[in-house]
Amino acid sequence: MNDHAFMGRALELAALGQYTTDPNPRVGSVVVRDGNIVGEGAHWSAGAPHAEIHALQAAGDLARGATVYITLEPCSHHGRTPPCADALLAAGVGRVVVAMQDPNPLVSGRGLERLRAAGIAVDTGVLEFEARALNPGFVRRMHSGRPWVRVKLASSLDGRTAMASGESKWITGPAARRDVQHWRARAGAILTGSGTVLADDPHLTVRLSPAELLADRGIDPTRYPELKDMPIRQPLRVVVDSQLQMPRGARLLDGGPVLVLTSAARADSEKADELRRRGAEVTALAPHATSDTLGQLHGRGPEGLGIPEPVASDALGGFQGQGAEELAVTGWAADQPPDAGRQDDELTVMTGEQDSRLDLSAVLDLLGERGVNELHVEAGSGLAGALARWGLVDEWLFYLAPCLMGSGARPLLDWPLQQMAERAELDVFACDWVGDALRLRAYPLPASTV
Repeated sequence: MNDHAFMGRALELAALGQYTTDPNPRVGSVVVRDGNIVGEGAHWSAGAPHAEIHALQAAGDLARGATVYITLEPCSHHGRTPPCADALLAAGVGRVVVAMQDPNPLVSGRGLERLRAAGIAVDTGVLEFEARALNPGFVRRMHSGRPWVRVKLASSLDGRTAMASGESKWITGPAARRDVQHWRARAGAILTGSGTVLADDPHLTVRLSPAELLADRGIDPTRYPELKDMPIRQPLRVVVDSQLQMPRGARLLDGGPVLVLTSAARADSEKADELRRRGAEVTALAPHATSDTLGQLHGRGPEGLGIPEPVASDALGGFQGQGAEELAVTGWAADQPPDAGRQDDELTVMTGEQDSRLDLSAVLDLLGERGVNELHVEAGSGLAGALARWGLVDEWLFYLAPCLMGSGARPLLDWPLQQMAERAELDVFACDWVGDALRLRAYPLPASTV
């Protein structure tokens, strides 16, 4: 086996933490001596030992003089845990191979410098693209201060998401709905709009444990005792609701943390206090920004985040499908602001009087400050369309059901485009059957390529 094969195993281990490590990155490590793996480790949760610590402990005395493979640069600072670079030095390892440097500009390269200064051989860049692909949100947040925005939409083959009456249960089958649990579980927050809360009264919770989620991916959870009693991590549920229409009895208020974003005038109302008594955090957000301040951090392309160009999917090798996903950081810049006065079915934040609109860009900034790496969006055509119009979508997650709902049904996006030259083209990088639904994953292409 060579460096790529051992790093591939480290990436498999890193993917085990995809549902549990937030706000930390997903990291794996293996210790190799005389061509054999003598220690393995994964990072499981914030505050727990890092991956290389587990691997060194498993290797014991065999770590001395060995080669250690780590998917992310070892830390060199005291946080919740001691510096991993110091642990590698204390173990007497002979060589360290790192997939990628830490994207945090405050610490990037320092761990590698400490190892090299101590005379340890250090190599970097082995399967770097794949390592970044495991942590699109962490990379995004470290470089821009915002989360990776993934918008999930389920529709019929004619692009409809609900009947004219609003009825939408169920467009897709049980397999697709179970698959959505995986995307919710890996997210730091789930974003929706008040219209979806009013129409569907969803829970938007994660209902599967980390062990169950990994079992769905073909991984035997009994091999990893750390998973045995690991609880379900509920992402922060975020509701964009400038008019504070969210019902006091909404099911969303049960089962985990909820953040309601509204206007300054509504945040001090009696309704806001009632929601707070139900356990929700109600926060005022500034009115929307002008168009030239939006889309500046999204849609800058891979070079804007220091991410290498995509590689062919077969380069993922043995760890494909276990959390190692392709990553391209793209998007389109918004040339025009959303149509003033437009009545979105759920997104009152972008309609009505100037002071009633909320800034979706500021929503991302706020969630980035709170340590959200990946933002999973489950919303109606209004909020999804507004995110698209402003160029704030990093990734689309489509589920296409084998049915037709007719011209009177509601569209996938509220995004009025008049000419072919305005169309938004996508790079579809994954296409899979999930039950009877076709799941497509796509990146928005920059406007300049359309």
